[in-house]
Amino acid sequence: MKVILREDVKGLGKKGELVNASDGYARNFLFPKNLAVEANAQNVTEKNNADASKQFKYDTEKANAQQNADKINGKTLKMTAKAGKAGKLFGSVTAKEIAAKIKEEYKIDVDKRKITVGEIKAFGTYNASVKLFDGVKADLKVQVTEE
Repeated sequence: MKVILREDVKGLGKKGELVNASDGYARNFLFPKNLAVEANAQNVTEKNNADASKQFKYDTEKANAQQNADKINGKTLKMTAKAGKAGKLFGSVTAKEIAAKIKEEYKIDVDKRKITVGEIKAFGTYNASVKLFDGVKADLKVQVTEE
């Protein structure tokens, strides 16, 4: 009997998969525990619609991330910081500050954990990488100058 799984079932398959199960296993275990539904025309159509919706959402988010990556890729972000006499910064420029500057200048929300940059403890230009989505990455430069 073909069934659509509602939950992961060990030895059978993952949630949302269309699998073959023996009639007795399906009627006596999967259906009563609400782990699966019978793969009739209506349920298969609902599953296909849900899969199409999920794929559309993924494609839309990836396209938006690619547009945002094109906006900031290769750009130079100018940051200011306070420093002591030797030109060494008080503290450092962090990914959180870089994310705030990207939001301020380009109106793009970026999670600070998605920004990869080395330690910025002196004035100069540094390379940074921003992961916007699965497989979508933008590289930019961070230029730190004195306030």
